[in-house]
Amino acid sequence: MKKIVYILLIGFLSSCSNSFLELYPKDSLNEGNFYKSEVEFILLANGCYLPMRDYEKNQHWVLAELISDNGSKQNNIRTGEASRGVIDQFILGSDNAAYRDFWNLSYNGITRCNKLLSELNREGVVFSKESLRDRSAGEALFLRGLYYFNLVRQFGGVPLVTSPITSQEAVGIKRATEEQVYEQIVKDLTEAIGHFAKATDVEETGRANQWAAQGMLGKVYLTLKRYPEAQQALSAVMSSGKYRLLANYADLFDPSKKDYTETIFAIQYSEASAEVANQFIFQFAPHTSGGAVTKRPNINIVNAGWNQPTDDLLNAFEPGDKRKDVAIGYWTGLDWDNIVRPIPYPAKYKAPLTAPDNRAGDNFPVLRYADVLLMYAEVLNEQGKAAEAIPFVQQVRTRAGLTAPLSGLDKTALQNLIAKERQVELCFENQRWYDLKRTGKAIEVMTAHGKREIAQKSFLFDGAYNITPNKLLAPIPTNEILVNKLTQNPGY
Repeated sequence: MKKIVYILLIGFLSSCSNSFLELYPKDSLNEGNFYKSEVEFILLANGCYLPMRDYEKNQHWVLAELISDNGSKQNNIRTGEASRGVIDQFILGSDNAAYRDFWNLSYNGITRCNKLLSELNREGVVFSKESLRDRSAGEALFLRGLYYFNLVRQFGGVPLVTSPITSQEAVGIKRATEEQVYEQIVKDLTEAIGHFAKATDVEETGRANQWAAQGMLGKVYLTLKRYPEAQQALSAVMSSGKYRLLANYADLFDPSKKDYTETIFAIQYSEASAEVANQFIFQFAPHTSGGAVTKRPNINIVNAGWNQPTDDLLNAFEPGDKRKDVAIGYWTGLDWDNIVRPIPYPAKYKAPLTAPDNRAGDNFPVLRYADVLLMYAEVLNEQGKAAEAIPFVQQVRTRAGLTAPLSGLDKTALQNLIAKERQVELCFENQRWYDLKRTGKAIEVMTAHGKREIAQKSFLFDGAYNITPNKLLAPIPTNEILVNKLTQNPGY
């Protein structure tokens, strides 16, 4: 939050329902502009998504998946992105570029949302349909809530900014408590639901909507252990009739036919340009595989090999689970130590379909219907309703080919099963670290994982996998301590 400015360099995105994500020439919409047309406001709303698009492809997977027991680094000499490797091994520092960039992009997004909300109801603003105004307000509130949700889950209490401010004013804003941040998140998502409910005639695929806000509100309540409220929010999504499980799990991750049947909200990517593309497969493929996995031998991937599936994740899949072959691919070839072996990598993310370079267009799922079903089962189980919860877990397992009926599970056994189901169903979707933290299992699971990693790997930093309670929160970035005089989290 060092410099909260209003120069919004917005990649123009189409407002057409058939193509939400298209690249247009950039333009500047700044603090002095007064917006009057609905086209300008739609562009402002589109701009609210862009920082999230950037941090999902570059930082968030490091902070929410690589740090967990699902992913690691293909054993390699000390080359490449060191800021990622130390996070994988729980050597966390406030000068880490991944935390700094995630923080800055989050507040960039929050600034954009605040700007939009402050302008929407200004006198003289004209919309051809009031539902477009409501949709734009809903998007800003939903995204602001989601930006803060990810911030608070990473850092704990953070500065709470809900209106446009100057960079000078930003320096005077200190950290709110976690409780205050969560209160604002609940307020934003609740208000977003109300606005989206009045904008159903202008819903567009790719944009947030009422059910994305309902589902995310359910996840927030689950995180806060407010189970009856979580049940109500998640039940609304399930009873809407808008979403269902796809018959084939693999279809969720096919960039040639992007899913809006099970996927409730996703970050939209496209091969159209480097700006709107991701490079997931070029970061996740084995770094020794050349172009065999990426299908682009012209792209050097010597610093790839990130998010390599761990033995912990591989062993979590039951025999016959169809999700394993979809989520995890193998390339057989020379590994880092010049031994030929099958090397696993996250296969949910694919090589480019048509782009000649490293532009990939897989959407990144943020909330899926399977996630909603598993959360719903969890909130029922936490309220002592294990028998009622089991059918919702069974739905997810049946799609995966695990059709044996579940029975005789008490609360603890079902807790463990749901945790495992979430691990394998949602692997490489930035859910695992947050799940471990909110269920109180992070230190236990990651300490055991660290011991296994140390026994297997030679590429380790000094102090690797020393997992202490303070590391459940990330360090506040150095610049925020020095410039904005924020208090640091304990232990850093």
